[in-house]
Amino acid sequence: KQWYQRRVRGSKMVRGQKVYEPPQYMSVNTALQQILENVKERGEEGDSVLSERTLGVGVARLGSGNQTIIAGTLRQLVEADFGEPLHSLCIVGKLHALEADILRHFAIDKSDIPVL
Repeated sequence: KQWYQRRVRGSKMVRGQKVYEPPQYMSVNTALQQILENVKERGEEGDSVLSERTLGVGVARLGSGNQTIIAGTLRQLVEADFGEPLHSLCIVGKLHALEADILRHFAIDKSDIPVL
């Protein structure tokens, strides 16, 4: 199943009609904006599993000649340029030492990836 971003057309929403724009793939940036907005609204920055400092990996066009892989904190990834779709987002959990080394290779700021 593909995840699409559905948006109501602004002109129709004002009139109370729900007419959706054509579906489009969600970007890593849009997904992260929504995740971070949710974390902020809940006020759980300190207690939540997710925060702006949580590590993530954004991937675009994996396996193609112009693939993009970027690792960093969720706040850093919101600003990263992944280019054209298709995009994937991975939220990082507990890392193995080898995984940390590989992520450091693709990191925006290498100091954000723990040395294990």
